Amino acid sequence: MFKKILIANRGEIACRVAATARRLGVKTVAVYSDADAQARHVHACDEAVRIGGPAPRDSYLQWQRILDAAKATGAQAVHPGYGFLSENEEFAQACADAGLVFIGPPPSAIQAMGLKAESKRLMEQAGVPLVPGYHGADQDPALLRREARRIGYPVLIKASAGGGGKGMRAVLADEEFDAALASCKREAINSFGDDAVLIERYVQRPRHIEIQVFGDSHGECVYLFERDCSVQRRHQKVLEEAPAPGMSAERRAEMGAAAVAAAKAVGYQGAGTVEFIAEQDGRFYFMEMNTRLQVEHPVTEAITGQDLVEWQLRVAAGEPLPLKQDQLRMHGHAIEARICAENPEGGFLPATGKLSVARWPEHAAFRTAAVRIDSGVGEGDEISPFYDSMIAKLIVWGETREQALALLDASLRDTHIVGLHTNVAFLRRCAATGSFTNADLDTALIEREKDALFGQPGLPLAEAAAAVVAHTLAEEGMTESADPWSRRDGWRLFGAAQRRFELEVDGERHQVLLARHHQGSLALTVQGRVLPLALRSTGTERHELHLDGHRVVVTTYKVGEQVAVFGANGSALVTEVDLIAHAGEGTSEGGRLTAPMPGKLVAFLAQPGDTVTEGQPLAVMEAMKMEHTITAPRDGVVAELLFGIGDQVGDGAELLRLQTVG
Repeated sequence: MFKKILIANRGEIACRVAATARRLGVKTVAVYSDADAQARHVHACDEAVRIGGPAPRDSYLQWQRILDAAKATGAQAVHPGYGFLSENEEFAQACADAGLVFIGPPPSAIQAMGLKAESKRLMEQAGVPLVPGYHGADQDPALLRREARRIGYPVLIKASAGGGGKGMRAVLADEEFDAALASCKREAINSFGDDAVLIERYVQRPRHIEIQVFGDSHGECVYLFERDCSVQRRHQKVLEEAPAPGMSAERRAEMGAAAVAAAKAVGYQGAGTVEFIAEQDGRFYFMEMNTRLQVEHPVTEAITGQDLVEWQLRVAAGEPLPLKQDQLRMHGHAIEARICAENPEGGFLPATGKLSVARWPEHAAFRTAAVRIDSGVGEGDEISPFYDSMIAKLIVWGETREQALALLDASLRDTHIVGLHTNVAFLRRCAATGSFTNADLDTALIEREKDALFGQPGLPLAEAAAAVVAHTLAEEGMTESADPWSRRDGWRLFGAAQRRFELEVDGERHQVLLARHHQGSLALTVQGRVLPLALRSTGTERHELHLDGHRVVVTTYKVGEQVAVFGANGSALVTEVDLIAHAGEGTSEGGRLTAPMPGKLVAFLAQPGDTVTEGQPLAVMEAMKMEHTITAPRDGVVAELLFGIGDQVGDGAELLRLQTVG
């Protein structure tokens, strides 16, 4: 076993690798950018080396600096994690040339599987089922369009060197092809430095099922069963589970054998994942092979009891696979939810900012447990625009899928994040849909269930208001004198007292009245309804409310003027308005075209003098390696473009000026 390894990554995966290395007695070296000088992964390792500026191209993609850091610290091997350099065959070869072990597959295997078109040809030779499509080197747009017609719409355009949903577009009709191809190529060249694409038939109601494979340097290869990753948005995974619901033992063996054949065809070593598109009737087709550890590997660890990072280290050190195929067993059911800084109601645009509050259910970290949370950030940390938007991975395990679903719901309920938009509430709704609970799975599940997933109310106003009142009273009770004459809670020697709260929720102002009767009982008036109220608070955060005959337990956090409220029925962000402090404030001007997140301006789709209509695409921005199209907020005439192509734009910056028509 190695004595010291360098982890050429950041965030959650760097912390994950460090945890296993520490358990095995292997020392670790972290690398970090200027943006990550105080990051969790830096403190998780024994040593740390700065490698450059905050942008990945200036740090985590600077592989010569990483190799220099490995040699300077005496590391024997390099673990690439996932993303960044993990599937870069040049980096893998450079490690070998520098006398370092690359903890991953041989460069030849990365190269063979890295180009989708080439890998398709290899799989065809190995007898692995393929989706009908075009994987040729000729990239003439007219030829590509003819091939799309030959295959038959709908088709999927995919960046040949791509991954992670980048450089991928579904095209439903011929007239949409040219625009989709141009966008796909633009995103591919920006993300991968290669704009080559392939075209495949777009399978209707497909399931995304992947097989975890592992090979060693002694010619052995096994599969560690499957994961269902069908729940996706914009071709990126949202929920993953193992085993795949409805998978028969015969089909599992068939897919496992195909995955092993795929791995052996390229002389694979280490951890890899063979991804398949599966029809509802069970037919499956090779999609691609990810030549690295996957984000969702913990669900496989949960059902097999194996530590896949330990397997990686042992295989890279020259040891044989820890278990043979007939020794592998699976038990129970596991589900992973990716908790991301993003706004589902705003088209899943990435969010940045400070994690003012980050509280989790009781859990283990970086090891198998009933509730596991793997994260590279915590309360007080910043989510920057330079890297992936994932905050944490929540993994639950139960004896049955039903138990795992119940535990997932409870764990998401008890996940409290304040300071930026997250997808926690969306994940909870997604897991509760009829399609997911009944395992009616395909990659269009989110679109199919959109009525249940989007535009849903959060915590009921009465509960949110009662929670804010409880928080305020608890806060005042901790700072005030016990002298009843100086208290602000409405105490009177005789008669009743009333207190007014001005609250704002989702942009709407509400007046809430709290009445305290002479015998001490409380009542809350919300939207004209008078609701009996009793409170019991533990500190300022946890409150038991007896509201209109119903018992509700809520948790509250004060951040500036806002109180974040979390309960079993959802969450709410409430502003307690200070009427004196905000007197005289007017409303802001509407109808401006502003950046919904920080990023780079890629293109303007209109020029000064153009007349545009509400909803018309006007600009394209790139943030967190994805393109986002921004549309006109109203009808008007473009008066002026305020930025240049390639400029970095801040959150909320006005991109262009619109004049009212007429």
